[in-house]
Amino acid sequence: MHGCTPEIAADFVVEARELLEDLGGQLVELEHDPADRERLNAVFRAFHTLKGGAGFLGVTPLVELCHAAEETLGAVRSGAAQLLDRHFDAAQQSLDWLQAMVDAIDAGTEVPHAPQALIAGFALDAEIVAVPVAAVPATAAAVAGDDMIDDDEFEALLDQLHGAAVPGSSAPAPVSPPPAGAADMIDDAEFEALLDQLHGAAAPGTHATAAAAVTAPPPPPPTRAPVAPPKAASKAAPATGAERETTVRVDTRRLDAIVDLVGELVLARNRLKTLRARLRDEELDRAVATLDNATARLQGAVMRTRMQPVGKVFSRFPKVARDVARALDKEIDLELVGAETELDRNLVEALADPLVHLVRNAIDHGIEAPGVREATGKPRAGRLRLLAQQQGDYVGIEVQDDGAGIDPERLRAKAREKGLIDAEAAARLNAEECLNLIFMAGFSTRTEVSDISGRGVGMDVVQSRIRELGGQIQVQSELGRGSRFSLRVPLTLAILPTLLVHAAGDAYALPLARVQEVLHAPSRAVNWFDGRAALDRRSHTLPLLDLRHWLAQPAAQTDLLTVVVLQRGDSRFGLVVDEVRGREEVVIKALPRALRGLPGYAGATLIGDGRLALILDVDALRHA
Repeated sequence: MHGCTPEIAADFVVEARELLEDLGGQLVELEHDPADRERLNAVFRAFHTLKGGAGFLGVTPLVELCHAAEETLGAVRSGAAQLLDRHFDAAQQSLDWLQAMVDAIDAGTEVPHAPQALIAGFALDAEIVAVPVAAVPATAAAVAGDDMIDDDEFEALLDQLHGAAVPGSSAPAPVSPPPAGAADMIDDAEFEALLDQLHGAAAPGTHATAAAAVTAPPPPPPTRAPVAPPKAASKAAPATGAERETTVRVDTRRLDAIVDLVGELVLARNRLKTLRARLRDEELDRAVATLDNATARLQGAVMRTRMQPVGKVFSRFPKVARDVARALDKEIDLELVGAETELDRNLVEALADPLVHLVRNAIDHGIEAPGVREATGKPRAGRLRLLAQQQGDYVGIEVQDDGAGIDPERLRAKAREKGLIDAEAAARLNAEECLNLIFMAGFSTRTEVSDISGRGVGMDVVQSRIRELGGQIQVQSELGRGSRFSLRVPLTLAILPTLLVHAAGDAYALPLARVQEVLHAPSRAVNWFDGRAALDRRSHTLPLLDLRHWLAQPAAQTDLLTVVVLQRGDSRFGLVVDEVRGREEVVIKALPRALRGLPGYAGATLIGDGRLALILDVDALRHA
């Protein structure tokens, strides 16, 4: 790429991905309100910045595609044209190609060329090109007269300083001298006219847009020569001097290494706290207390460096919803709430695919066609809502729709038809348990594979992915009113608050967020219903699971049971253990090879006494 260093290419990739993440939503908002001048300018600048950075790297396919979009948007900004539906379709499709091109740059492979049909989709029809606006008296001298210049003006100066054309084009034409008596203030369209004069060129194989007609009246506008010289990639949001001094871009691998080291420090801290209780030394107590406080503060500070807003994932959904809705001839109103909620960077990235599947699924399966909605008294446009909010050490994310809902009886019948459950087990299921059938492997109510929602991949993959992240997913639905999928994931994957318990001589960790209470009950209070143990409480019956029995160990001979009450969705169950050791923050480690893939285990950790403890998967325990 013209001898550019890998560091320059890497910086461009980072910036390009940030721009592309926002562009999908910005284009959807512009399509809803084409008169939004600020949004139009933002979209234009994004394509302009991408083109400039790609031109600096010499990535011709990316330059050509961005230039096609930029030419059309520039004509619209000048008032010389208007956007049609096919322009928005082409712009959204171009984002997929641009993403593929950026991925190729990142991987160091050949950059693909966009189809000519896609580039042609940006062309302006003769009948929609407006009469060129009246020429305006504006000059570069007027810009120079201001002490402060804006982003676009600075980019124009960069274009002049670079003085190099896109590969394959001729040198830029000389800039015409400005007419006398220029106005002190100029608007966006007038300034774009000055940029056209300064650039003096158009991309190879493209025609000049109507924006070129915005020139000063006395001297005729200069003939446009080939392509404007590309500018170097600029930051999407230029920082002030103070911001540049307080902000630094750090390789994520360095952050991960720091988090790992903090994890080791936490383990050492836990070990010292255990020794402190055994040695009973006053000076050691004070030293360990100081270390404990400093470690907790350091841990919090390091965790915050890895936090990113959920909006990083949410920003892609306006485009996803628009594309799916157009493919299915449906109308969707998308609402995003709580995009500023922060989550561990690794979790933000890992949540992308499950959430995309849920959104596609809601539009494909849940929300009805406009005609069907009108017939049932609903608005033509279906309502899809994504909500994120922090809940203690966890973040809750909901995907809600006001569609047809899910019929539990249909799910029950489908599960029997596919042989996933027998008739007796199906008859015992309540409505909530029927809804959870959609998470079974191989379950689908569709008779044919859809390219829209999952390409044949079921909801079991979504549930498995959420569980791998230490979270849970729950579904609620009401026929004719819609469905709601609720996800709950920890703030971070690195450090987990747990409750340590013992069973059959071994230690186990339960995610503290799932623990409701610890109680003791006489063994004679246990009753049996349908072959399952349960504890009668005043307000309800609590199902019981003996951890020793689950581990295939002999039952403990005791008259008093220790029960940890665990939460799963809207239901609870009790886990019978030998002893509750207490709360401890643990560092999550990968499972030993012998246990990988076994249900019921979510990870492993080292506890304060130096022993290995397995972290239990509460959802898998309940279904054991």
